[in-house]
Amino acid sequence: MSEIQTKFMFRLSLEVGPHHVVGTTPAGSRRIAPVAGGVFEGPELSGIVLPGGTDWITVDPAGTWFRIDVRLPLQTSDGEILTIAYQGWRSGTKDTLERLGRGEEVDPDDYYYRVACSFETASIKHARLNTIVAIGNGWRLPSGPGYDIHEVL
Repeated sequence: MSEIQTKFMFRLSLEVGPHHVVGTTPAGSRRIAPVAGGVFEGPELSGIVLPGGTDWITVDPAGTWFRIDVRLPLQTSDGEILTIAYQGWRSGTKDTLERLGRGEEVDPDDYYYRVACSFETASIKHARLNTIVAIGNGWRLPSGPGYDIHEVL
Protein backbone atom coordinates (compact mmCIF):
# COMPACT_ATOMS: atom_id res chain seq x y z
CA MET A 1 0.00 0.00 0.00
CA SER A 2 1.31 3.46 -0.82
CA GLU A 3 1.82 6.28 1.65
CA ILE A 4 -0.81 8.98 1.96
CA GLN A 5 -0.03 12.00 -0.19
CA THR A 6 -1.45 15.50 0.04
CA LYS A 7 -1.67 18.62 -2.09
CA PHE A 8 -1.81 22.15 -0.68
CA MET A 9 -5.23 23.74 -1.26
CA PHE A 10 -5.22 27.06 0.60
CA ARG A 11 -4.28 29.03 3.69
CA LEU A 12 -7.31 29.95 5.81
CA SER A 13 -7.16 32.93 8.20
CA LEU A 14 -10.11 33.61 10.52
CA GLU A 15 -11.32 36.64 12.46
CA VAL A 16 -13.22 35.58 15.56
CA GLY A 17 -15.43 37.62 17.85
CA PRO A 18 -15.79 37.48 21.62
CA HIS A 19 -16.50 33.98 22.89
CA HIS A 20 -19.85 32.96 24.34
CA VAL A 21 -18.91 31.04 27.49
CA VAL A 22 -21.35 28.20 28.11
CA GLY A 23 -19.42 26.89 31.12
CA THR A 24 -18.65 23.43 32.40
CA THR A 25 -20.87 20.79 30.82
CA PRO A 26 -20.68 16.98 30.99
CA ALA A 27 -18.47 17.16 27.85
CA GLY A 28 -16.02 19.66 29.37
CA SER A 29 -15.69 23.42 29.55
CA ARG A 30 -17.57 24.75 26.51
CA ARG A 31 -17.42 28.05 24.68
CA ILE A 32 -18.55 29.19 21.25
CA ALA A 33 -16.60 31.65 19.12
CA PRO A 34 -18.50 33.43 16.34
CA VAL A 35 -16.44 33.77 13.17
CA ALA A 36 -16.81 37.30 11.79
CA GLY A 37 -14.89 36.74 8.56
CA GLY A 38 -11.53 35.97 7.10
CA VAL A 39 -9.85 34.93 3.88
CA PHE A 40 -8.60 31.81 2.16
CA GLU A 41 -5.91 31.89 -0.50
CA GLY A 42 -4.46 29.13 -2.60
CA PRO A 43 -3.27 28.27 -6.09
CA GLU A 44 -6.68 26.98 -7.24
CA LEU A 45 -9.17 28.20 -4.62
CA SER A 46 -9.36 31.60 -2.94
CA GLY A 47 -12.01 33.88 -1.50
CA ILE A 48 -13.51 35.20 1.70
CA VAL A 49 -15.01 33.71 4.82
CA LEU A 50 -18.57 34.97 5.13
CA PRO A 51 -19.95 36.00 8.53
CA GLY A 52 -22.02 33.41 10.35
CA GLY A 53 -19.58 30.61 11.05
CA THR A 54 -18.96 29.25 14.52
CA ASP A 55 -16.13 27.54 16.36
CA TRP A 56 -17.42 25.28 19.16
CA ILE A 57 -14.59 24.71 21.62
CA THR A 58 -14.45 22.13 24.40
CA VAL A 59 -11.56 22.24 26.88
CA ASP A 60 -10.61 19.39 29.17
CA PRO A 61 -10.55 20.04 32.94
CA ALA A 62 -6.73 19.86 33.05
CA GLY A 63 -6.44 22.51 30.32
CA THR A 64 -4.15 20.45 28.09
CA TRP A 65 -6.42 19.90 25.08
CA PHE A 66 -9.06 21.72 23.08
CA ARG A 67 -11.55 19.86 20.88
CA ILE A 68 -12.77 22.11 18.08
CA ASP A 69 -15.80 21.78 15.84
CA VAL A 70 -16.06 24.48 13.16
CA ARG A 71 -18.50 25.25 10.35
CA LEU A 72 -17.91 28.16 7.98
CA PRO A 73 -19.58 29.60 4.88
CA LEU A 74 -17.07 30.54 2.19
CA GLN A 75 -17.42 32.58 -0.99
CA THR A 76 -14.89 31.85 -3.70
CA SER A 77 -13.28 34.59 -5.76
CA ASP A 78 -15.50 33.48 -8.66
CA GLY A 79 -18.64 34.09 -6.56
CA GLU A 80 -19.52 30.49 -5.65
CA ILE A 81 -20.67 29.55 -2.14
CA LEU A 82 -19.38 26.52 -0.30
CA THR A 83 -19.08 25.38 3.28
CA ILE A 84 -16.16 23.89 5.12
CA ALA A 85 -16.61 21.86 8.28
CA TYR A 86 -13.70 20.68 10.34
CA GLN A 87 -13.05 19.00 13.63
CA GLY A 88 -9.78 18.51 15.40
CA TRP A 89 -7.51 19.02 18.35
CA ARG A 90 -5.25 21.66 19.78
CA SER A 91 -3.13 20.24 22.58
CA GLY A 92 0.00 21.05 24.49
CA THR A 93 1.22 21.85 27.95
CA LYS A 94 -1.15 23.76 30.19
CA ASP A 95 1.29 26.70 30.19
CA THR A 96 1.46 26.82 26.39
CA LEU A 97 -2.32 26.73 25.98
CA GLU A 98 -2.78 29.38 28.69
CA ARG A 99 -0.34 31.64 26.83
CA LEU A 100 -2.37 31.15 23.65
CA GLY A 101 -5.54 31.92 25.63
CA ARG A 102 -4.05 35.22 26.80
CA GLY A 103 -3.41 36.21 23.18
CA GLU A 104 0.35 35.72 23.28
CA GLU A 105 2.15 34.61 20.14
CA VAL A 106 3.41 31.06 20.61
CA ASP A 107 5.54 29.09 18.16
CA PRO A 108 3.18 26.58 16.45
CA ASP A 109 5.85 23.90 16.90
CA ASP A 110 5.24 24.16 20.66
CA TYR A 111 1.74 22.65 20.42
CA TYR A 112 -0.28 20.24 18.31
CA TYR A 113 -3.10 21.69 16.17
CA ARG A 114 -4.63 19.46 13.47
CA VAL A 115 -8.03 19.24 11.80
CA ALA A 116 -9.96 16.96 9.41
CA CYS A 117 -12.06 18.86 6.86
CA SER A 118 -14.97 18.29 4.51
CA PHE A 119 -16.71 20.57 2.03
CA GLU A 120 -20.23 21.00 0.70
CA THR A 121 -21.38 23.04 -2.27
CA ALA A 122 -24.11 23.21 -4.90
CA SER A 123 -21.61 24.74 -7.35
CA ILE A 124 -21.10 22.72 -10.53
CA LYS A 125 -17.65 24.29 -10.95
CA HIS A 126 -16.50 23.19 -7.49
CA ALA A 127 -18.57 19.97 -7.18
CA ARG A 128 -15.50 17.75 -6.74
CA LEU A 129 -15.00 19.35 -3.31
CA ASN A 130 -18.10 17.45 -2.13
CA THR A 131 -16.21 14.16 -2.32
CA ILE A 132 -12.70 14.90 -1.08
CA VAL A 133 -11.05 14.55 2.29
CA ALA A 134 -8.82 17.37 3.48
CA ILE A 135 -6.62 17.88 6.50
CA GLY A 136 -5.06 20.95 8.02
CA ASN A 137 -2.39 22.06 10.38
CA GLY A 138 -3.20 25.11 12.44
CA TRP A 139 -1.79 27.89 14.56
CA ARG A 140 -3.32 30.53 16.82
CA LEU A 141 -2.54 34.24 16.54
CA PRO A 142 -4.01 37.01 18.73
CA SER A 143 -6.31 37.93 15.79
CA GLY A 144 -7.61 34.39 15.36
CA PRO A 145 -6.71 30.93 14.11
CA GLY A 146 -5.12 30.04 10.80
CA TYR A 147 -4.75 26.79 8.91
CA ASP A 148 -2.94 25.37 5.92
CA ILE A 149 -5.47 23.04 4.27
CA HIS A 150 -4.32 20.09 2.16
CA GLU A 151 -6.33 17.72 -0.02
CA VAL A 152 -5.66 14.05 0.69
CA LEU A 153 -4.86 12.51 -2.69
